[in-house]
Amino acid sequence: MNVLVTGLCTLHWGRLEYGNVGNYYIIEPFFRELHRVFPNANIFTTFQMTNEFSQREKVTCLPMDYYYSWSENDLNKALKEYAIAELFHRTGQIVETTPYIDQVFISDMIIDLSGEMWGDKANPVGKDRMLVNLLKMRTAQLLGKPTILFAASIGPFSESRTNELAKITFENYTLVTSREQETTRLLKQNGFQVKHVKEYPCPSFLFEPAKECDMQEIYRNEKISNSLKPTIGMVVCGFNMTEPPYDKWPRMDEEYTQFALAIEHMVNDLNVRVVLMSHSNGFVKEPNFKLQPGRDYPIVKQLQKVVAKRGIVKNMEDVLCIDHAYIPSQTKAIIGQFDLFVTGRMHASVASVTQNVPTVFIMHGQGSKSTKILGFSSIVGLSEYVSYPVADDMIKKIDNCFYNRNSIRDHLMSSIPMIQDRARKGFDALKEIVEDA
Repeated sequence: MNVLVTGLCTLHWGRLEYGNVGNYYIIEPFFRELHRVFPNANIFTTFQMTNEFSQREKVTCLPMDYYYSWSENDLNKALKEYAIAELFHRTGQIVETTPYIDQVFISDMIIDLSGEMWGDKANPVGKDRMLVNLLKMRTAQLLGKPTILFAASIGPFSESRTNELAKITFENYTLVTSREQETTRLLKQNGFQVKHVKEYPCPSFLFEPAKECDMQEIYRNEKISNSLKPTIGMVVCGFNMTEPPYDKWPRMDEEYTQFALAIEHMVNDLNVRVVLMSHSNGFVKEPNFKLQPGRDYPIVKQLQKVVAKRGIVKNMEDVLCIDHAYIPSQTKAIIGQFDLFVTGRMHASVASVTQNVPTVFIMHGQGSKSTKILGFSSIVGLSEYVSYPVADDMIKKIDNCFYNRNSIRDHLMSSIPMIQDRARKGFDALKEIVEDA
């Protein structure tokens, strides 16, 4: 059996492994679960993974330009493939082929893994990116192959030239697995047929942290263990800032005031330590690969400096910042050490709740509401701890979470195993498609 994994998560070399940490939380368990349900399958992907990952996870990486390569020819190639597939669908004849079409023909299943980009969020990543994805998936459908849109957070949809094709393609997926109920609600609101949509938690709920025995030196170096005070971890990213765009840089100190007020309250009134950290990485590839802090790091570092300048916290030694970059399994293990976690990164919250850490979810400060945050917090039963990035609301939610942290931890200990079991069932649903074929 051959499985092709493609979609909007196709990124340049290293981005899925060494960029946004949450991406890797998804990718590693995704491929491992595929091998669990299809133990003898050959898995091919347009994701550009390292040789180490490909060998370890038994995945064959295809050239990125099978799908999309940020070139002027991407749309023309996809249109040509769509025309070839349309003619095949009508006549049963292939008049011409391409490497992508050849790969589709030898595949028994095509999985579209696009995360939250299936909709308007695709195009900021690359020109015509959503349209190309739709054409690629529709091509596979017209060639008679089962297609699955897997673990998606879909929408919004405002681009008129792709909306009709989006509905046609969506309705012809053999299966759509939605990561949360907010996505299903948004689909209905936008006129999509949802009879073939099933809800399963994100594969990131299955990602494992680094082993404790391998983390002790890191804990000591970062001063995040053996504290007499409770420790609250905090992740703030560009999406949480009220001044767009999300990647604006530099930012004025005043833009951090709401978060500084929350930190001052936590340190002075709750008598805790606050550890600021990044949930994104960067890297230098040449001449020697080096992992380095990502785009969240300058934000949390400036926030720490703003708190120090304000001079309101009783002791700045209680406002720490993790200055080093760590691989995803280590990052998750660090998050597991906190007594409470406050995060504006969605998958950072998955790292915390799956380790039974009481969590406050910070919404985006710009643009539309994040369906991911609303949906994921609902899945884990912590909707009441979703906060807007305004000091009064953050302080209120942090206080409630802090004073109820023991009962929240007990709740997570009982509910997370069931959520993880449901996440695995999303992969079992793929096996059922093959068995029913």
